[in-house]
Amino acid sequence: MKKRTLQRGLSTFWWVTIVFLYLPLLVVMLFSFNASNSAANFTGFSLRWYERLLGNEQIISAFWNSLVLAIVSSVMALVIGCLIGYGMYRHRHRKLGWLIVLIYLPIVLPDIVFGISEMAFFVSIHRHTGLLQPGLGTMIIAHVTFQIPFVALIVYSRLVGLDATLFEAAKDLYATPFKRAVHFLMPTLKPALISAFFLSFTLSIDDFVISFFTAGPESATLPIYIWGAIKKGVSPEINAIATLMIGAVAIAAVLSLMFNRKGRY
Repeated sequence: MKKRTLQRGLSTFWWVTIVFLYLPLLVVMLFSFNASNSAANFTGFSLRWYERLLGNEQIISAFWNSLVLAIVSSVMALVIGCLIGYGMYRHRHRKLGWLIVLIYLPIVLPDIVFGISEMAFFVSIHRHTGLLQPGLGTMIIAHVTFQIPFVALIVYSRLVGLDATLFEAAKDLYATPFKRAVHFLMPTLKPALISAFFLSFTLSIDDFVISFFTAGPESATLPIYIWGAIKKGVSPEINAIATLMIGAVAIAAVLSLMFNRKGRY
């Protein structure tokens, strides 16, 4: 009896938590289809705000900046993070406590501290060399730096879960390092790499703080545009942008979870 009561209580708590987390998102999505320019009263279903998005050059520019930033930074982070993760696995028997701290530091560091430090670094470099002027390039570098730890840890956890004798078996079959990488290592890491890419894409597409401190005047992303637009009040047009971002992040998160689970089995 007590066990059933506890299970019902935990189930109720779980559903309340889910509602508390996702109900605000559903409200935003609902009012993005509002026929009137109101953030409080839903007067009818309409796609007018999505149509206005297609004709807004600033939003289209911000969308392409966000897309380019997310894809380029995710690919770069994937390559560098994969190498770091593999290096951590190969030298896992050594004392690498300092390296683990460096890997985790960008993850636990507050975004505002990380963003300010990146901005100060880029401004200093630009002042002395004329390079790294704030813009899409500096944003890509900043995003890569905080995406790398996630990729490295995903790759490392995948490699640790493998039987170490598989590497020795590949050597016993006279496979060259190149063949081992192409025919054994890459297929084995494929689910983890795809999962890491979508995770990096998700982190990049919805980042605001780091992007805000490293952006230039012509490199505003969707989160930065939304932050500037809500100063005038939340309109259904902003809700429409938020809905599209929620959909993009949700799809990337689901794909990442699917490939991550596929890699475990």
